[in-house]
Amino acid sequence: MAITENGLLEYESGQAFNDWEEMSDSGDGQVFEASFAPWSGRSGFDTHVRPWGLATGGRVVPDAGVSDSVHVEALTLYMPGTATANADGLVAVASGEVSVGRATETDTHMVTSIVVTAGALSGETGLAGTSFSETRGAAGGPPLIPVDAIEIAQVRLSSLTAAEVVTTEIFSVPGVHQERYDFPVWSEDPASGEVSFATALPTIHVGELPKKVSVKGYTPIFAELPYCSDFVPADESHSVNSTDTYSGPLGSVSRTLGQASFTHRANDGITDPIVRLKNQRLWFRWFQDRNRAPFSLTRGILGIARQYPVGDHVTVNATISAEQATVDFDG
Repeated sequence: MAITENGLLEYESGQAFNDWEEMSDSGDGQVFEASFAPWSGRSGFDTHVRPWGLATGGRVVPDAGVSDSVHVEALTLYMPGTATANADGLVAVASGEVSVGRATETDTHMVTSIVVTAGALSGETGLAGTSFSETRGAAGGPPLIPVDAIEIAQVRLSSLTAAEVVTTEIFSVPGVHQERYDFPVWSEDPASGEVSFATALPTIHVGELPKKVSVKGYTPIFAELPYCSDFVPADESHSVNSTDTYSGPLGSVSRTLGQASFTHRANDGITDPIVRLKNQRLWFRWFQDRNRAPFSLTRGILGIARQYPVGDHVTVNATISAEQATVDFDG
């Protein structure tokens, strides 16, 4: 049974920048992980997750008066780390025309994917077939598109004769014919540096890979907070609510996330580094034993209440208003 007499509390005293990187797929196309964690939440040092995909514009319409061609309106999309992307990972592409393919000889059906690669519009044609298929790379199906490309729409033609493309031959449903950066939605775990999508990303790229997910941001630089005591993590508590009915009581369970807290003996309560960070969203790292690996991470807004007792040390009673429960790590 451990006795806490050699504890260590560290606080986020600074931040280290990590530039755009491609997150690693855990293998299910749904959970992606950054190489750096935890992610700072302090104002001005946020972490940005950018799944590759269309952001604005990009409507595809028939190219009036021109056979086997479509017009793509100006668009922006996220392709962080590429040569044409700005600091936020956004790429602007001017409007333009894209030629689409038709099948030849006995096969009649062909799908062309309208894509953006290296900031330019182009068309990727699939294999011809006798009917349309929803299987990527199959005859009559859409093609597997390059790993560095983003699909804007699909054009599906079922005639061998050159003609103007009509509206009913253009498809742009997000998640099916179009890659949007904001679809599907995702949640972020700043403690582990992971992103979890609501559904698995479609494996529509060459090699049956999903679209890329990029991230950049800051990790905390921890420093010891000396003369601390009574650290309390942000844990969840449960309570039971009961409603009386004629058939007997019905119960329900609710969860409550408590505040983390600690006490700090300060120098003067004014110029202390931790006092200067009040009202900031910070990470705190707690070691029950500073000589052992296990630790806990808590992120929240730092609140303080100072006391100046006569003839005693200045005391800072600190609270950490966390957005998620304290996370424990084996080390």
